[in-house]
Amino acid sequence: MKRPRPLFELLDLKPLVRGARIRLGSDIRFSGVPAILIGVACIVAAAGAAGVLRVAIPLLPDTIREGRELLKTIRAGRRELNP
Repeated sequence: MKRPRPLFELLDLKPLVRGARIRLGSDIRFSGVPAILIGVACIVAAAGAAGVLRVAIPLLPDTIREGRELLKTIRAGRRELNP
């Protein structure tokens, strides 16, 4: 009975690995597979940030008001330099 070959044997990965480059220096450059992975990671991070903002935006007016009240309380104990 003939066994099926594993997937990594079916795919020729040598050109993929040979084309992958990461250059560090004054410019950071990615090419090949690392560039794709970095691009996908940036898209996922942007989607996560948008989700956090979607949840946090309704709470923003209350947060700003509380921050303003806290600032007034902190400054109330200090005397003004130029009255």
